[in-house]
Amino acid sequence: MTSALRGHLRKMSATREDPEALVRYAFTTDMGKVALNDVLGHRIRIEFSGRIRCQHCGTLTPKSYAQGYCYPCFKRLAETDLCVVSPDRCHYADGTCRDPAWGKRFCMDEHVVYLANSSGIKVGITKPANLPTRWIDQGAVQGLPVARVATRQQAGLLEVACARHFTDKTQWQRMLMADDPLVDMAQFRETLARDTRTDLQALQERFGLTAIQPLSDAGTTVLRYPVLGYPSRVVAINPQKRPLLEGQLIGIKGQYLMLDSGVINLRRYIGYEVAFSV
Repeated sequence: MTSALRGHLRKMSATREDPEALVRYAFTTDMGKVALNDVLGHRIRIEFSGRIRCQHCGTLTPKSYAQGYCYPCFKRLAETDLCVVSPDRCHYADGTCRDPAWGKRFCMDEHVVYLANSSGIKVGITKPANLPTRWIDQGAVQGLPVARVATRQQAGLLEVACARHFTDKTQWQRMLMADDPLVDMAQFRETLARDTRTDLQALQERFGLTAIQPLSDAGTTVLRYPVLGYPSRVVAINPQKRPLLEGQLIGIKGQYLMLDSGVINLRRYIGYEVAFSV
């Protein structure tokens, strides 16, 4: 089997197939895609040219910022502002958003707060349309929405309250060494609701009862990943030091390719020019 693709990296596309709940991946660039599930066990080759192109303006940049932007775009765009990764610090309501039109579209819209089973139980937020992709990107084997929230800032404030009881970080090395065992996510939702009751009431008093609504009847989504075997030790590959990657593809999880020669987080290198072949 042979397949080849050139172009500038994009995030791997990922879809969940029912009823098996298997995630299907594609290696993705701005020039096309190559399906990856069918090449598990084959040797792949990824060569990084050293050229990086900003995913927003398209200019060549010596360094990538915030997963695929040149420095001017990183400093100028609303989507690279600090509040994107710290949504509780959203300042749209203060009138200081870098791009109010983008902020209104991205931040002043419904979000969900969720629990995910990824290297342990963690809390996070996203838009409903991003599920289950958000869980897939985190390598979660289960995901469960716990609240529907009117805006991104309000979701971020509730996430901060939840993070006092459940982490908001994924331990990526642990995630890549094994699948977490399936658990009763509804029990964790009940525990979280009990522990954050006072915080929830305070936020509802501040923003209105309908702005933040618990989701007590949402179901758990289960995810399976195409993995032939997990490594006993995780060795990260840095293409800036090792521009030619070769090895047997033994698994895909989150946005990581797992080779017998190491693992690489492709999302970290969005905008990098590559040549991919099987």
